[in-house]
Amino acid sequence: MENALPQRRQEIGWSQERLADELGVSRQTIISIEKGRYDPSLPLAFRLAEVFHCRIEDLFTPDA
Repeated sequence: MENALPQRRQEIGWSQERLADELGVSRQTIISIEKGRYDPSLPLAFRLAEVFHCRIEDLFTPDA
């Protein structure tokens, strides 16, 4: 699954650590999501969308 997480995070000037703290997950989880090695759970995807004030679909694109 491709995602726009790194770009969105950088746009608001947050580090991976800051985003992880905001979401209550580890920095390693954020790294894994950004690199496409881990797909977030639905509740985590909703929280990410809330943090970035967008829809889940704006953050994640399924692989074709």
